Amino acid sequence: MTFSFFILGVLTILGAAAALTLRNLVHCVLALMLAFVGLAGLFLQLDAQFIGFAQILVYIGAVAILVVFAILLTRGTEITSQSIVSPSWVISGIVAAAVFGVLAWTIYSSVASRHPLPAQPEATVKQIGDALMSRFALPLEVIGLLLTAALVGAVTIAMRDKQEMK
Repeated sequence: MTFSFFILGVLTILGAAAALTLRNLVHCVLALMLAFVGLAGLFLQLDAQFIGFAQILVYIGAVAILVVFAILLTRGTEITSQSIVSPSWVISGIVAAAVFGVLAWTIYSSVASRHPLPAQPEATVKQIGDALMSRFALPLEVIGLLLTAALVGAVTIAMRDKQEMK
């Protein structure tokens, strides 16, 4: 295990844990962006450049920023007094550990895990980019329109709430 892998793993886990435990929604999204940065770094370290850069562009550059804008435009600054930790967290942790154990045992004892993996075809970032701009241009544009519609919807809801407050 290399030192950079350890640092990126810790960064990802800390960002995800902070996203789960922080009370302020904006801070939660910023912590989630930190986890996304760690994941992108792990992908880049595994020589999956396209997935790593897509993680940066799509999740950090688009989705997380869209969530931040949606939260800032639609929510007030009220702080809830509700506790983050549920009284049944011990039982939930035991159930989660049991489900993890069953899934790990199933994967370990599966017949599919005993066969060697076939060689994966080598796909370059250029080949993926050419496919996105030729064969998959329509789905790419639809996703862009969907994100734009979500942002316009958030602005519309925020403006309607401001008019109702007056």
